[in-house]
Amino acid sequence: MHSLLELKRQFLEYVEIEKGRSLKTVENYDRYLTRFLGFIKSDDPKAVTDNAMREYRLWLNRQLVRKDKPGRDTIKKKTQNYYLIALRAFLKYLAKRGVASLAPDKIELAKVGDRHLDLISMDDLNKIMKATDGDDLKSLRDKAIIETLFSTGLRVSELCSLPRELDLSVDEFPVRGKGEKVRVVFLSEEAKGAIRRYLEKRVDIDDALFVHVAGPIAKGETKGEKQEETMRLTSRSVERIIRHYATKAGISKKVTPHVLRHSFATDLLSNGADLRSVQALLGHANIATTQVYTHVTDAHLRDIHKKFHNRKK
Repeated sequence: MHSLLELKRQFLEYVEIEKGRSLKTVENYDRYLTRFLGFIKSDDPKAVTDNAMREYRLWLNRQLVRKDKPGRDTIKKKTQNYYLIALRAFLKYLAKRGVASLAPDKIELAKVGDRHLDLISMDDLNKIMKATDGDDLKSLRDKAIIETLFSTGLRVSELCSLPRELDLSVDEFPVRGKGEKVRVVFLSEEAKGAIRRYLEKRVDIDDALFVHVAGPIAKGETKGEKQEETMRLTSRSVERIIRHYATKAGISKKVTPHVLRHSFATDLLSNGADLRSVQALLGHANIATTQVYTHVTDAHLRDIHKKFHNRKK
C-alpha cells in the first residue's frame, strides 16, 4: 500500500526538482500538507474522500490565526486557499502516479472578495525619494533600492538576490523569478544613476548589490533575523528600510516593496501599456494574476470613453 507520508515526501522532491519551484514554495507545501495529514490521521490515500475534505475545510475555516493571543481572528479565505492549492497539486501528482485517491478537481477554492491593491501616488513616491536624499552610503543605497524597485517592478526577493556586477552600460538585465523563470527587466536613467552613485561609495568586496552598510549586521535592519556572515540585505531588511522612509516622508499608509511593484504595474497600464507586456515585465505565469490591476485604471478608461465615445460630436 502507498503511504501518504512517503508520497508527500516524493511529491515535495518532484515539486523542487521536476517543477523547479523555490525552496520557499516547497517549505510552504510541506507545511500545508503536514497540517492536512495531521487532520485526517490516516496514511491511506483512499482516506482522502469528499467527506474528509468537507470536514477539513470546516475545521480549517474555524482555526485561529494565533491561539496564544486574545481575539477570535480566524484564517483568512485567501490563506485557506493556499492550503487547498497545495492539496490539489498533491492529489494531481497522485493521479499522475496512478494512486487511488480523491480527484483533484473535486477541490474548489473558497470564494474571496476582489483583491484590494495598496497603491501610492506619484506625489507620495517622490516624497519617499526625497526622504532618502543624502551623500552618505546608507542614503545612497536606500535611494538606489527604491529607484530600482519602481523602475523594474521586481519582487523584493528578486531585488535582494541581485549581483553587484550589474552591467549599467545597458538599460536591461535578466532576473530569475518564481519557478526559476528568467525574464528581462529595465532600469531607468534615474535608477542607473542612483546605483552608480551608491556603488562608487562602497569599499567592501561583497558580491551582493544591496548590502548592510555598517558591517554584516546593521542596527535596525535585521531585528529578529538570523545573523549570517553575508552582508546581503534580506527581504525583511528592505521592508524595514522602505517603511522607515515612508514614515519619514509623513505618509501614514503602509508602504512596502510590493506596494511599489503594484504602483509600477498600474503606472504602466495607466499610460497605455498592454496587459500582456505588463504580465511579462512582472513575471506572472498567468494573465489572470495581472488582470487584478486593470480595475485600478478604470478611471483612466472612463476618461477615454468620454473623450472618444460621444454621440453629440
